[in-house]
Amino acid sequence: MRAAVFRSVGGPEVMEIMSLPDPQAGPGQVRVKVKTAGVQHYDCSVRSGWTPQGVTIELPQIPGNEFAGIIDQVGEGVTGFHAGSEVLGFGLLNCYAEYVVVGADQIVSKPASMTWEEAGGLTGNGQGAYIAMKAIGVGPGDTVLIHGAAGSLGAFAVQLAKEWGAKTIIGTASESNHDYLRSLGAIPITYGEGLVERVRALAPNGVDAAFDTAGAEAVRASVELVKDRNRICTFVAYDLIEELGLRVIRGERLAARLAELVELHSKGKLHIHIRQTFPLDRADDAHRAIETRHGRGKIVLTIQV
Repeated sequence: MRAAVFRSVGGPEVMEIMSLPDPQAGPGQVRVKVKTAGVQHYDCSVRSGWTPQGVTIELPQIPGNEFAGIIDQVGEGVTGFHAGSEVLGFGLLNCYAEYVVVGADQIVSKPASMTWEEAGGLTGNGQGAYIAMKAIGVGPGDTVLIHGAAGSLGAFAVQLAKEWGAKTIIGTASESNHDYLRSLGAIPITYGEGLVERVRALAPNGVDAAFDTAGAEAVRASVELVKDRNRICTFVAYDLIEELGLRVIRGERLAARLAELVELHSKGKLHIHIRQTFPLDRADDAHRAIETRHGRGKIVLTIQV
């Protein structure tokens, strides 16, 4: 199979295409012919030398942790799926490839109403936003602040907050993305100097919870605005968590949670904006694009569409 790999850690330029043996499904596993794979900052961090907890990096390493495709091999003991099933799912590595092998508990069925690009880009940021928003207790009547709300992670968070009953959702973004945020149900504001004052003008009764996908400036503003620091989550400024007295929020991905997100999409309550697609042999350019931290929506690799 063809796969995008890195043989040494470094910048996007270390990504290359290699021909590797096709993986085989073992007991409890399925092999998926990958059609699309989402691109995340997680992947870029792995390529740059970060090793996630519980993961072993073996060079040459295939990055990628979310995918969509068609099952073509079913291991012993698997029920509920068969060769030809259209699915989306997750793993920690190895998804930038023509084939990926995962446990049957890491996939869900893809509805016909969902495009392959949407399916490939749902799992990671969708579950990440879900974990974060549940952890900070977003619910009915809340005023919620989401930093970087036009990005894929932020946009999922906006829509989940709306679905779970938040009264006011304020999202930071560049002015070019303000109409997009309004379409999702958020009140847009620009980031930068004076952010705290602008938020207070929109929410004179205070902010109940905040989710940061932007960085240090955003999380420091959140601490000024939210009384209960247990209701602040950052997925970017990890180096400030201890200093600011915040919680480390993590969670394992679950097929049941992914199925819930898929159901919301099928009901028209969760939209996935595809910013840009790249073929597999341009995985390096996909990494360059996401590392700018600018632009709305999701970047996806198209592999066998």
